[in-house]
Amino acid sequence: MATKKSLRINTQLVHAGERGETPHGKPVSTPIYATATFTYDSMAEVDQVFAGEKQGYIYTRYGNPTTAALAEAVRVLEEGTIACAYSTGMAALHAAIFACELGPGTTILASQDLYGATIDLLYKVLGSYDIKTETADFSDIQGLRKKALEVSPRVLIAETISNPLLKICDIAACVEIAQEVRARFIVDNTFASPYLCQPLKHGADFVVHSATKYLGGHADVMGGLVVARDEVDLQALVGVMKLVGGVLGTWEAHEILRGLKTLAVRMDRQCENAASLAAYLSSHGRVSRVHYPSLTTTQNLDLMKRVLRSPYAGALVSIELQDNTREAAFRFMDALNLCVRSTSLGDVFTGVLHPATASHRETAPKRRLQLGITEGLVRISVGIEDIRDIIEDIEQALEKSSEVDQFRKGGSARA
Repeated sequence: MATKKSLRINTQLVHAGERGETPHGKPVSTPIYATATFTYDSMAEVDQVFAGEKQGYIYTRYGNPTTAALAEAVRVLEEGTIACAYSTGMAALHAAIFACELGPGTTILASQDLYGATIDLLYKVLGSYDIKTETADFSDIQGLRKKALEVSPRVLIAETISNPLLKICDIAACVEIAQEVRARFIVDNTFASPYLCQPLKHGADFVVHSATKYLGGHADVMGGLVVARDEVDLQALVGVMKLVGGVLGTWEAHEILRGLKTLAVRMDRQCENAASLAAYLSSHGRVSRVHYPSLTTTQNLDLMKRVLRSPYAGALVSIELQDNTREAAFRFMDALNLCVRSTSLGDVFTGVLHPATASHRETAPKRRLQLGITEGLVRISVGIEDIRDIIEDIEQALEKSSEVDQFRKGGSARA
């Protein structure tokens, strides 16, 4: 066997500098372990790690120190027992559903107000395996209980704050119903983040996050997390990651972990800004309705205080324009200068989205209207900018788009 000194340059190029001693100093920030595989001093060790007899890593699809650090951080924040990271929020949701051991003929009872892609996953993907999905209004607890008793679901799925009408879920009440019918309860906590709500403390079985949003917070990374209440679910969550392959990359895990450091600071500012914006727009002549949790009934305010960190009501505001049409919504959004037309949310900048053509594009128009998602509805993800600049930009866009509306109406009348 050739010694290191006798290695030729072609070989040195491959091996020089690699697999050195572990540094004695402990890094203050989690490193990016940019490696697909891990090696050991002997095959006996490799065998022990594969068998789970010894702690360690083998292959990044099975686990990686960087992604493990992120999963552990979110587990702590959600006060769960186990956590697993995935490539996207949708991959995370799929894993949580998979862990509930659904099979042909079983039923999922889902909130009617879920994100459009979640509904598509339930109907189009899981439906092809003869897994049935029923929907219900989770804000109507009595109606939900009646529906659950009728269909005997294996799983209930809801969002802490619904997309895009921002309804608060009474998690504890839904947990009672889930337990009554022996179902498991999955909560998508993306809109709230663990800073505003910890669904497991209310009794939920799984918490799902699209880490692309508030956890990352900077519009530069995609990822998803599942946190579970029971350790028994670890094997299923890791198993679907290994076999389906929705593995979070180490760079992405590092970026999300870095984003977590400022979650509280960002959410404080974003929630304060959102409350100010909602209050301002609630009396605006060019806005017919503002959807924001604190602008509601006393009963719902009590629910908000029980579910979310007081005094916050989230960082999203949805508005319906007086001219409740797609054309008016587009004119308003096109007139914005500061606020970004963005198909995501939870970023440091203020972003706007048209639900009818984005998050709920695949939902049938008639069904969208039944859910209250009108053509003139615009969802605003409020950022950390100075609230005065946000309001001024939205004000000028409302004014500019209104002038176009008046001009067109005047032109039609003269014609």
